[in-house]
Amino acid sequence: MQGQESAIHLQTGDVLLVTDIQNDFLPGGSLAVAHGDEVVQILNACIVDFTRHGLMVVATRDWHPIDHCSFHAQGGPWPQHCVAGTDGARFSASLVLPDSVVIVSKATLRDKEAYSSFEGTELDRLLRKAGVRRFFIGGLTTDYCVLNTVRDGMRLGYAAVVLTDTIRAVDVTPDDGERALVEMVRLGAVCIERQQIME
Repeated sequence: MQGQESAIHLQTGDVLLVTDIQNDFLPGGSLAVAHGDEVVQILNACIVDFTRHGLMVVATRDWHPIDHCSFHAQGGPWPQHCVAGTDGARFSASLVLPDSVVIVSKATLRDKEAYSSFEGTELDRLLRKAGVRRFFIGGLTTDYCVLNTVRDGMRLGYAAVVLTDTIRAVDVTPDDGERALVEMVRLGAVCIERQQIME
């Protein structure tokens, strides 16, 4: 695959973005992603890799008002999910986040959808303050929040590394996830698996 590297060394200025590992996106949730739970342990290993090197870990989450515009009841495309403060919005109990984790909440306004972790959040300011130049991203979902975060992040000047074994797609239309990967590579993102991160 174009954009595939054999290995990447972690370095100062790297950050791990753990995207939306929330109960509603996992099996049994209101907007469950097929095999979404498979990524959690791999992401936990990535978190260990980054924290061992003293690198920043950011966990993003949908944090919707109860009448968010994306919900069916408001004419949106999705079932109600990740309502702020509910069990469905909580991070998976299996996700092991470090004490130093930075949590970024998105899509918090009733009338504004935000798939990208940069849209309407403090993420860009936080990363620039920390001297981040490159982000590694995994989580849910390939074809929405991961894709749009990569798109916005690269537009803002960050380099992007997609951890392909830590992402899963909604695939509302068959192969949406594959198309999202192709698009991220076209934008200049690098695709690797966790085992290709070199210490």
